[in-house]
Amino acid sequence: MTPQNHQKVLIVDFGSQVTQLIARRLREANVYCEIHPYARAEAALAAMNPAAIILSGGPESVHEEGSPRAPQGVFEAGVPVLGICYGEMTMCEQLGGKVEGGHHREFGRAEITVQTDSPLLAGLAAVGEDETVWMSHGDKIVAIPEGFHAVATSAGSPYAVIADEARRFYGVQFHPEVMHTPRGATMLKNFTHGIAGLTGDWTMAAYRDEKIAQIREQVGSARVVCGLSGGVDSSVAAVLIHEAIGDQLTCVFVDTGLLRQDEATQVTTLFRENYNIPLVHVDASKEFLGELAGVSDPETKRKIIGRVFIEIFDREAGKIDGAEFLAQGTLYPDVIESVSSSSGKAHVIKSHHNVGGLPDFMKLKLVEPLRELFKDEVRALGRELGLTDAFVGRHPFPGPGLAIRIPGEITPEAVATLQQADAIYLDEIRKAGLYDSIWQAFAVLLPVKTVGVMGDARTYEKVLALRAVSSTDGMTADFYEFPWAVLGKCATRIVNEVRGVNRVVYDVTSKPPGTIEWE
Repeated sequence: MTPQNHQKVLIVDFGSQVTQLIARRLREANVYCEIHPYARAEAALAAMNPAAIILSGGPESVHEEGSPRAPQGVFEAGVPVLGICYGEMTMCEQLGGKVEGGHHREFGRAEITVQTDSPLLAGLAAVGEDETVWMSHGDKIVAIPEGFHAVATSAGSPYAVIADEARRFYGVQFHPEVMHTPRGATMLKNFTHGIAGLTGDWTMAAYRDEKIAQIREQVGSARVVCGLSGGVDSSVAAVLIHEAIGDQLTCVFVDTGLLRQDEATQVTTLFRENYNIPLVHVDASKEFLGELAGVSDPETKRKIIGRVFIEIFDREAGKIDGAEFLAQGTLYPDVIESVSSSSGKAHVIKSHHNVGGLPDFMKLKLVEPLRELFKDEVRALGRELGLTDAFVGRHPFPGPGLAIRIPGEITPEAVATLQQADAIYLDEIRKAGLYDSIWQAFAVLLPVKTVGVMGDARTYEKVLALRAVSSTDGMTADFYEFPWAVLGKCATRIVNEVRGVNRVVYDVTSKPPGTIEWE
């Protein structure tokens, strides 16, 4: 089945950091959807002929001059429309309501009280009862358009949920797409399946087939070089592309010297022996560590690693006759954190080495079949491709590797210390049977020394931080609540077995306000 044959939802993007989570929730309910920036939404509307439309949140204020609007055609298409946060506000403004700034702001967890029945809230809180949601807005709707009525209210929003049931227009002042709205996925499914009448005809098997067809169309008879890091993302991308074009694919595995302990051996063995995919192993550890010598700034580190990766791939691609494409396992969270969203309104969080296109000197074109997916969806695709749970369940590992887990200057000695400590940490997590319940766990070697005592002697050595988080997509995360005995055992082993470390601490910061990685 091609995208043209699916029941489709158009998501109009106004620049929210979590717009893609809307798509993710819809995909969980097997609904095909496409995200298009508001400036190009009119063309998308004509091309897609969607069965429903969702207007995303965004950082702007609708009462400010030049703030974005939805194409008027959205409200004339005769299909259900759901406005989320900014989407609700622009819907109100465009249809004759009124929005003002300067009122009480609502950020974080909130309770809405249901005032009337609506199919949007079917199966949720009854009339007169409260439903927990996640608010994030500073403006306030003070008047709703003709034909609308209030479905639910909150302390700061008299129009927390509004509806024009006749036209099937709905607005919510909160974000149903985030995990912090516990039953938000149900609300979205009420909209797509209940109100819009979609059946959910899109699956990971369909995604696989469609991507294989797209890769074949994009690549033709050319050869593809895949930048293989050994992580889940690049490996799934490699297996998917190999299924599409077979021996036209060559994988280049670059050992940066910043990988986990024994990782290079594991990767080369996996691909050469299990998948029979041509693999070039490049030991570039001296090159990377040399370029990073004396560098402490995290963004500079990321950019150096990105540049050196590109230079090596370009060099290796030049050795492969007919190579025209570079394949990467770029995911959506990498994209949304690195660059402004397609709307041009989202804020940059941090750059990722594999995002942002290729430099002009490279003749290679990009193939990024996973660019619209989240990590858990990549894992589902990996299983669809026949990869084992033991492999697809591996914790995420960043492209820059241990470089962003050593704040400050990177030295070969620091890398060796961190590799050893990290291996002990993961070993103890596996022994405790906790590995699969944790999204990501890793150690960070801090540029801090503390006084300790070992064998009645004074020590003055490095501090090691342990990090572990629970998450579903990497966009938000909570710190993992370890049994204290497990953390204690990790700390004891690390201090006893890793020279140069005399103290271990545990990071209890969630995302937001922190990021998962330290740099």
